[in-house]
Amino acid sequence: MKLNLKVRLQNPVFVAQIVMSILVPILGYCGLTVADLTTWKALGDVLLNALSNPYCLGLMVVSVYNALIDPTTPGLKDSQKVLEKKDIND
Repeated sequence: MKLNLKVRLQNPVFVAQIVMSILVPILGYCGLTVADLTTWKALGDVLLNALSNPYCLGLMVVSVYNALIDPTTPGLKDSQKVLEKKDIND
């Protein structure tokens, strides 16, 4: 698995995609919306409950996997051009 996470993490769209890949399956499983999470304690409780649920963990793993793959390359890796980048603007 060769991914250039240093460059990917500089992209706010990628970061938002990963956060949503984790949060949306949890909220969907619990039947909640983002508006229901009005305190940090409520968010923490929902996250802890999700981490103890194998089904919810599976949903998160699949969702994060889908956010990580590059459909233009075979398997779970970045292209050689992307791997050689040092900065998002290269």
